[in-house]
Amino acid sequence: MTFSKKIQDIKTCVLEESKPLFRHIEEIAEINTLKVLEAMRKCRVSEAHFNTTAGYAYDDIGRGKLEELYAEIFGAERALVRTQFVSGTHALATVLFGILRPGDELLSLTGAPYDTMQTVIGYANPGKGSLKEFGILYDELPMREGKVDFAGIQHKLKPNTKMVLIQRSRGYSMRAPLTIDDIRAICKEVKRAKPDCICFVDNCYGEFVDILEPTQAGADIMAGSLIKNPGGGVAPTGGYIAGKNELVELSSYRLTAPGMGDELGASLSNNRLLFQGIFLAPHVVSQAIKGAVFAAGVFAALGYKTLPLPKDLRGDIIQAIELGTRERLIAFCGGIQKYSPVDSFAIPEPWDMPGYADQVIMAAGTFVQGASIEFSADGPLREPYNVYLQGALTFEHAVIGIMGAAQAVENLTSE
Repeated sequence: MTFSKKIQDIKTCVLEESKPLFRHIEEIAEINTLKVLEAMRKCRVSEAHFNTTAGYAYDDIGRGKLEELYAEIFGAERALVRTQFVSGTHALATVLFGILRPGDELLSLTGAPYDTMQTVIGYANPGKGSLKEFGILYDELPMREGKVDFAGIQHKLKPNTKMVLIQRSRGYSMRAPLTIDDIRAICKEVKRAKPDCICFVDNCYGEFVDILEPTQAGADIMAGSLIKNPGGGVAPTGGYIAGKNELVELSSYRLTAPGMGDELGASLSNNRLLFQGIFLAPHVVSQAIKGAVFAAGVFAALGYKTLPLPKDLRGDIIQAIELGTRERLIAFCGGIQKYSPVDSFAIPEPWDMPGYADQVIMAAGTFVQGASIEFSADGPLREPYNVYLQGALTFEHAVIGIMGAAQAVENLTSE
């Protein structure tokens, strides 16, 4: 391996300093693994649930059991878990279009959502078929110093505010992700000010980071992607929605059609991968978080701004690093790609990614295309040139890839 002595010395130091943090992360993984195991035992998961179905797939026992399992694990009344969801944004949009009606207002309590959701909403980033085109109103409450403005919540809520959007992860920003305690406090304040308002959490990148999920902390409904945390690195595609029975039912009518809902939808991919993925997820998430802690330590030692800091409490798996220049951002992603198991020979280049306002560069040498629970990095080509690192099926791979990215940036700096 062509890592300089400087990079190798930083690695040794960061690994030693991180041992107490790693023990805490492993304890959370053990608690969540027990939670998943108990749910699988309670739901009586068996090999019969792994079979595929075709056509309309009425009475698909595997699909039904998987959704029962997700509801049990997440402490929800009902869940919708489908490979028909093409992304986390698709699952989130399904909730919004399924529940909101013309004249209703959606209020984001975590400032501007990330780029693809802005296209769905249609105000800051107009898109065809957006909520705006359907007469759904939108407002947002800016965050103050990276925190939700609790004092402003009751002033922003209006009689027609039907739903608040709570984005757990940072998106393409440098604000801190929300913890479960943050989400609990936000939902409590919303319900105090307007009891009938729906609290909807974008849970992407947050599953199994803590021992509870948003639906166990006051949220009415949440959604996420199976090629992020809950898929455990083996789910081939898909997304999920979990929450109160009526809200998930309304969402299901948007996924299929009114009157059909969640009673149809063939399991064309092997259900075993989805069951196995949720079983592996607590451990895989712990590997990703340990990798994020290591990345924060390495790049802090190199003099870069990192968020979170190595010892900060984490609400998601993402590690943000402010690199300062376009060239460093490109070099960083090149270093990650070089130490990927798939397409290691490829050179990442910025491109006009669908749904994003700026060009995006992405390093993703993954077994499942775009799977951000696998080790990957991306960032928009705009100042201050932040890179967002996420995932890792194994901590060992994260260590090697992060050293590769650090070496690439250091080589650029020394030229």
